[in-house]
Amino acid sequence: MPATELYESGLPVTEATFKILTDAMPQMVWSTLPDGFHDYYNERWYEFTGVPRGSTDGEGWAGMFHEDDQPEAWRRWRHSLDTGEPYEVEYRLRHHTGQYRWTIGRAQAVRDQNGTIVRWIGTCTDIHEAKLAAEANELLSHELSHRIKNIFSVVGSLIALTAREFPEAKAFATRFRERVASLGRAHEFVRLHSESSRPAVERTTLQGLLASLFEPYPAFEIGRISVSGDDPIVDDRGATPLALLFHELVTNAIKYGALSNEVGKVVITIRRQDADIVVDWTEHEGPAIMAEPSHAGFGSKLAVMSVERQLGGKFNREWPASGLRAKAIVAEHRLSRGA
Repeated sequence: MPATELYESGLPVTEATFKILTDAMPQMVWSTLPDGFHDYYNERWYEFTGVPRGSTDGEGWAGMFHEDDQPEAWRRWRHSLDTGEPYEVEYRLRHHTGQYRWTIGRAQAVRDQNGTIVRWIGTCTDIHEAKLAAEANELLSHELSHRIKNIFSVVGSLIALTAREFPEAKAFATRFRERVASLGRAHEFVRLHSESSRPAVERTTLQGLLASLFEPYPAFEIGRISVSGDDPIVDDRGATPLALLFHELVTNAIKYGALSNEVGKVVITIRRQDADIVVDWTEHEGPAIMAEPSHAGFGSKLAVMSVERQLGGKFNREWPASGLRAKAIVAEHRLSRGA
């Protein structure tokens, strides 16, 4: 590196210290001049790539990427150089064995005491096994979803065939078939998705989303599930995690809670609280709750994860004898891209 000192928060870091630190790291580390000219790689880079020292200086590094990944990597790198914003991209990097392995590249600008960029420090992290595992899980999820949707279709067909045998039950069969179809549509929301498989959702509202989700259940039609209050915009960013949460709540209410008898009710209220959206779920007139469940099932854990991890919110439950009370708090801007 031509520069003898780097600056971070006004503190000088000598070139020798920098090399010692980066060579001790398990990641590939590189650095560039302010204009993006690569002039340093640590030992991990040469161990991973097997290239001769100095051969990837300047713009020589670009040839190490899979050709399909080069345009996006270049686009993001130029954007960072132009704006000073951090750089991050996934790409396939050529290993010394000749195999292309998935890595994630990141870089951060180093500025001097005046705020001027004096260097870019970057890393490459091998994520190949994790990437392949994620792709395998995605494939399995697609296959499982496809089979479940086929089951909904088969059930709908069986209902139609049965209705032909018993014309007097035609009205019942038609309504039942509609509910099965609605349940099939709701399935697209409540299954786990990646960014690529997430359903394309037009901008809707939270009340509209819940109405669509609850449509298959007779309790909603006859008013035993009520939704009121504010009505924030929701798109595909927030739809799936919220659908997962409320699908779990309504399923448990039908199995164990207020909707497991003939008179119980669920009241859902939505309100804005500063920059947050607060959703209260309250069950009334169901079987008396004797105690809080001793353990949370997989579905309950998944519901909590959908709010807290995917949306960065909070979710809690209380178990009074009168019925379950649950509260979800999520920043409104997390519910849609345009919020």
